[in-house]
Amino acid sequence: MQLDLLYERINGCTACGLCQGRTKVVPGEGPERPRIMFIGEGPGFHEDRQGRPFVGPAGKFLEELLSAIGLTREQVYITNIIKCRPPNNRDPLPEEVKQCSSWLEQQIDLLAPELIVTLGRHSMARFFPGETIGKMHGRLGVVNGQKVFAMYHPAAALHQQRLRDTLIEDMKKIPEALEQEDQQPPEEDQSEQLSMF
Repeated sequence: MQLDLLYERINGCTACGLCQGRTKVVPGEGPERPRIMFIGEGPGFHEDRQGRPFVGPAGKFLEELLSAIGLTREQVYITNIIKCRPPNNRDPLPEEVKQCSSWLEQQIDLLAPELIVTLGRHSMARFFPGETIGKMHGRLGVVNGQKVFAMYHPAAALHQQRLRDTLIEDMKKIPEALEQEDQQPPEEDQSEQLSMF
């Protein structure tokens, strides 16, 4: 119920200029108690039309990736850092990400996922500012007590075929990342702990 109320508020959002060009808001979808939450960058053409995340070509590849580890999209929660489509699918602007950040924070608080998987550099930067996707992909970090695993965006493999295998290999690390316990003693700073498989 809390999630439904949050969706209503997101649907009425006019905090930035993206609200003027959208067809539909794309809050996110999935179970209310997911073990895994995937966070992409922003809705594209198909998502804007349907009001659902990852329903275009990148979404089909995401479903293939999930299938490789025995999951379906219905078993995970999928959203984006921004909830409205940027014009011509351009990258989200810093101000747009900032305006939308409270919606994402509320989703994370309500859903309490065991693992967040970032898809793409803009989503990754939300948790690992200053890092590069080339360095961070396939790695597990702990940010303020939350396990976060970084991956390339599935759309990247549609444009650069060499990244397809990289995405598949990184996806196969997710079950281990999900089960990995935080080995850091509680008295130490947990704001950012990285581990490489």
